[in-house]
Amino acid sequence: MPDPLNASTYLVDRHVSEGRGERIAVTGPAGTLTYAGLAARVRHVAAGLRELGVRPEERVVMVASDSPDLLAMILAVMRIGAVAVPVNTMLTGGELAELLHDARARIFFVSGEFAAASAQAAAAAPEVRDVVLGDVPAGLPNVPSGGEPPTFPPRIRVTRLAEMTASGSRYGDHSPYPTWADSPALWLYTSGTTGQAKGAIHRHANIRYVAQAYPRDVLDITANDRCYSVAKLFFAYGLGNSAFFPLAAGATTILDPARPTPQLVAERVSEYRPTLLFAVPSFYSALLAAQLPPGTFAPPSGPVRLAVSAGETLPAGIYRRFRDQFGVEILDGIGSTEALHIFISNRAGLVQPGTSGTPVTGYEAAIRDEEGREVPDGAPGDLYLKAPSAALGYWCRTEVTRKVFQGEWLRTGDVYERSPDGFYTCLGRTTDMIKAGGIWVSPSEVEGRLLEHPGVAQAAVVGLSDAEGLELPVACVVRAPGTPGTTAPELVGFCREGLAAFKRPRTVLFVESLPTTATGKLRRFAVREIARALLADQAGTGVQVP
Repeated sequence: MPDPLNASTYLVDRHVSEGRGERIAVTGPAGTLTYAGLAARVRHVAAGLRELGVRPEERVVMVASDSPDLLAMILAVMRIGAVAVPVNTMLTGGELAELLHDARARIFFVSGEFAAASAQAAAAAPEVRDVVLGDVPAGLPNVPSGGEPPTFPPRIRVTRLAEMTASGSRYGDHSPYPTWADSPALWLYTSGTTGQAKGAIHRHANIRYVAQAYPRDVLDITANDRCYSVAKLFFAYGLGNSAFFPLAAGATTILDPARPTPQLVAERVSEYRPTLLFAVPSFYSALLAAQLPPGTFAPPSGPVRLAVSAGETLPAGIYRRFRDQFGVEILDGIGSTEALHIFISNRAGLVQPGTSGTPVTGYEAAIRDEEGREVPDGAPGDLYLKAPSAALGYWCRTEVTRKVFQGEWLRTGDVYERSPDGFYTCLGRTTDMIKAGGIWVSPSEVEGRLLEHPGVAQAAVVGLSDAEGLELPVACVVRAPGTPGTTAPELVGFCREGLAAFKRPRTVLFVESLPTTATGKLRRFAVREIARALLADQAGTGVQVP
């Protein structure tokens, strides 16, 4: 028989049954729960979901800020054998509708601050039948709580989370569904190495594996640690940092629903005293620019013993400046949605700045040429990964699944080289995808939006590094005839209106024409060179937009 495993009971119930129920599981501006309290909340939400008719292996899409409610919902969905699908809270209503339709979702969980966009999305996703509406989390500034929900289509039954949880507390059957280690537990949508969003399917076993491998091998995490992540729960990176790692260890997660800023994070660190800080390189750069006091993070004034970076390559300069200014080492690593978390990382006291480190115990990496042969140390090639936590594949994406998941190996889409002493260094990617602020951006999607503007005849979007070495989307645009007044801020604003804000071009450069091949295909490498030259020329036509 298959190996029985339910990730929810592994992460929470185990601690209660072993006598650790009174330890703090989750805290933060939105509330505090012990392990016993979290276990009870999860059981009640699970019972309420069963009453709504949620079936094993059915997808439950979630758009919500980080809070005990979202954490309990993720765990409750897995507890009843259904599939948790937390999605990016920065998506527009139209983008959310596409994911709801792709997942064939019937159940949709929404926290109050996203109700309007979610109502728009649900209206365009005809298979949605139930919306569970949560409150606006406490600690979310400038967002009113309470009030009447937006109007959902008549076909949709709207249930308040508080009412469902209270009702669920009265049901007697709180037993978890008997899932197996190989049962699906979690979908995470990613653009990854292709432009189209697709759901990576993860097993219960994957969650247990990542909750043990990296935290033990790299972080040496214990029940006394407190984890604070700038990356949110809908990211694979944030889900590990704020849920899988601390809960598996019996530690405490600090959930913050607010959008992170350097000053806000400094305040949270002072108030909630995290020992482990997780962020992306662009945020560490922002912390440096904020001129915070040197004692903000490291002991004796600060609580942070280690900082972690992933999502994009951490430039060596940011590592050194952060270490020198704040006295905390940043452990940079590479992970992916397909592998669920970090699989190559630097270690405390052994950091080689500018590298991703060495493979995490249990993972195997290889660098191969175009023919699939391993290359010698020092030579560039495609990074492949043998990962016990690899996804089963992408939902309904057979062709791309076969390209990325090749037997035991996962093709990451990154170009790397390995040094003779075993450290891996990222040289770029094998595709034109852009990773801005740790989030994948599809150039074709941004180009498509730009081309909807009447003032744009042609558009090409590329990724360029800023002064810190962080990658940003840059657009080269050919104005449509008769529209000389089209401006860069206008086009950036137009992209903001139709796309998630992180996808917008940070800079728009106007050019007379775009370079193409003899067959008319865009020469994206040449576009990058043109953009670099224009940006280097202070008299160029580019307009920098913050």
